[in-house]
Amino acid sequence: MLTFEQKLEIIESFPELTRKDVSMKRVNFHFEESLYDKKIVVYHLHPTGNGFVYVGNLPHYEVDKKGFVNIRDFSEKELRSVLADSLDYLSLEPEPPYDKTWTNRENEKLDLVYEEPFWNVYTGKNLEESFGTFDNAEDYLIEQGFKEKK
Repeated sequence: MLTFEQKLEIIESFPELTRKDVSMKRVNFHFEESLYDKKIVVYHLHPTGNGFVYVGNLPHYEVDKKGFVNIRDFSEKELRSVLADSLDYLSLEPEPPYDKTWTNRENEKLDLVYEEPFWNVYTGKNLEESFGTFDNAEDYLIEQGFKEKK
């Protein structure tokens, strides 16, 4: 486990983050350039080494109900990775609304709709499939013989 000082050194190596000392010797780090209302990336880093990093709803992290992952037992590599993921998450424009109809040769129709964070395929109002990325949804539709209706 990294010490408080080691975690501070790693976090402070990200120039995008601004340190904010809070109560009980805890430290927060803000990302002022966030495209969202959420600005706190590191929350309540404590001298015991406990602390949290905001990752929202990124799928490969176990988060609390506010979107934070506990970094108490993170290695240097894990900490750098989660910080980079958080900054990317808060820097990326949200996906534009996507709601397009796809058709096949029999003129059957499926709708592909982006409903954060999923790409959902509907038959009428019924959900047929759900995917984590546009590419996976597109591959599925093509494999099923559908093309995007222009």
